[in-house]
Amino acid sequence: MSKADAMADAGKTAVLQNIHGTMEFLQKFPPFNQMDTAHLAFLVEHCQLRFYAEGDSIIKPSDGPVEHFYIVKQGRVHGERPHSARRGTETTFEITVGECFPLAALIGERATRTEHLAAEDTFCLLLTKLAFVKLFAVSNPLRDFALRGVSSLLDQVNQQVQLRAVETLGAQYSLDTRLGELAMRQPIGCAPQTPLREAVRLMHEQHVGSIVVVDPDNRPLGIFTLRDLRRVVADGADLAQPISNLMTPRPFHLPPDASAFDAAIAMTERHIAHVCLVDHEKLCGVISERDLFSLQRVDLVHLARTIRHAGKVETLAGLRSDIRLLVDRMLAHGASSTQITHIVTLLNDHTVSRVIELTIEEMGDPGVPFTWLCFGSEGRREQTLHTDQDNGILFEAADAAEAAAIRGRLLPLAAEINQRLAQCGFTLCKGNIMASNPELCLSRQEWSRRFAGFVLEATPENLLGSTIYFDLRAIWGPDEGCEQLREELLGRIGNNSLFQHMMAENALRHRPPVGRFRDFVVARSGADKDTLDLKVQGLTPFVDGARLLALANHISAVGTLERLRALVAKGVIEAQDGAAYEEAYHFIQQTRMQQHQLQARDEQPYSNRLDPDSLNLLDRRILRESFRQAQRLQSSLAVRYQL
Repeated sequence: MSKADAMADAGKTAVLQNIHGTMEFLQKFPPFNQMDTAHLAFLVEHCQLRFYAEGDSIIKPSDGPVEHFYIVKQGRVHGERPHSARRGTETTFEITVGECFPLAALIGERATRTEHLAAEDTFCLLLTKLAFVKLFAVSNPLRDFALRGVSSLLDQVNQQVQLRAVETLGAQYSLDTRLGELAMRQPIGCAPQTPLREAVRLMHEQHVGSIVVVDPDNRPLGIFTLRDLRRVVADGADLAQPISNLMTPRPFHLPPDASAFDAAIAMTERHIAHVCLVDHEKLCGVISERDLFSLQRVDLVHLARTIRHAGKVETLAGLRSDIRLLVDRMLAHGASSTQITHIVTLLNDHTVSRVIELTIEEMGDPGVPFTWLCFGSEGRREQTLHTDQDNGILFEAADAAEAAAIRGRLLPLAAEINQRLAQCGFTLCKGNIMASNPELCLSRQEWSRRFAGFVLEATPENLLGSTIYFDLRAIWGPDEGCEQLREELLGRIGNNSLFQHMMAENALRHRPPVGRFRDFVVARSGADKDTLDLKVQGLTPFVDGARLLALANHISAVGTLERLRALVAKGVIEAQDGAAYEEAYHFIQQTRMQQHQLQARDEQPYSNRLDPDSLNLLDRRILRESFRQAQRLQSSLAVRYQL
């Protein structure tokens, strides 16, 4: 018997002598905690235990196609690859107790692309390829995990969130619900020539708040609502006239497969209370605010309308607690972080717009059109409850003299708006990136020159302060000037490889907090001891990386996830990588938002710093895997730009 065979027999004997203990160990970790007992027993009975001393190579590319499935029983394993630019190797990931490898290579029947080394004295459970294939065929949890990785883990987290919602709120609802499932009754329609009196009688008899005007083929032509009725009655309209004279033409519509989230966003953005459902051009349903309220128990559209009609700034400030409650309920119901940040940003946009309008009413119209710009997370529609102000003003001017005169009229208004936004919970920017700063209250030509300076005169130092402006968006006022600036910016950066190189260096500044010798890299002393920064160390690598690649490839999308999807569509990054980055970004953002909610409930100041020891085992593992995805994105940028 060879030495290798003798070691294998000894390892198998060690496992068989403690089958129950090994199963108990595996049941603490996904995906084994979801496997049938019989399948888990099969795995354990076919495993062997093997020891690797610190520095031992477990598997490497030159070994050829992978022959075993490995589970870390004790110790840690590092994945190392040749460094992309320098001599030697770099650690690209760390595998700890309860984790398994190398799934992609095993399923692909190929060699691993990374050498796996024991980072310390390590014991691994080894399952032969033949046994793994059999188990893969019969165990859905193992197969799902092997094919989807971190996505499968996130499903488990979302299931836990949903279960907590059932326990705390008594019911389970989702903004992902199809609109076709919510439209429980046939829509009420009428012909264009129907007299108004008849249409109103029909609405009253059917107890509905709207009636859709349709053509003979049941295609929607317009909509008439109770809100319209109140208006026309107040105006003394003739009730005998045809409803086509009073309807809102070309009503907004969505397909029945659209989600409740899509309808809520549409109602909030368009200030409407009803959405028609249209399938193959034919009316098939109507969704009202009430339908969404009964679904979510959160009056999103009503809250947005209350903000838009607030009579004073104090009312807007008071509504911030309602927004927090809305986020609390959405988190409890398992809404995605992307949905929540989109809604928070949307409500923030409404608040900013109303503050501008109230301030103009009080201080007087400056007499010149202007656009209120936002930058950074608000520009990307990625705001949480913990946010500060990053804004500016854009206006049109014929020359420098006219620009200076207009600026003089707008700056007092801008200063008052900034102060009133601070009253509403939008912290004043410590870096003075606010419209009240004369350097950020500019004509379109001045903004254009400023952006050109960012690109043409960039140094690594001043680049740090300029990237926030690359995520610009118009909140209030005409948006044509903002769109022109964005197009100019895309052209300048797309043709400037030196600037892209500096942006890439900037994108590698904030390293994810995953250590070579420990789970997470946390602060070792001071007030932040034992914590890491979810925003700077976790989200920023994705934000910076997606921004760089989008601008370099003339992609106009501003949001991080929209940029990643556009990069996948263009073939700049692989679909599998894009999906992994998106899942990781989503989980870090969700963890951050849940922390903010806890801080708000405990009346503590908002902070992005987290003690990873406060997480349960599953959340901790997914957070570490999410940080690894940020590392992978940064590594790809280092290779692409030869850093």
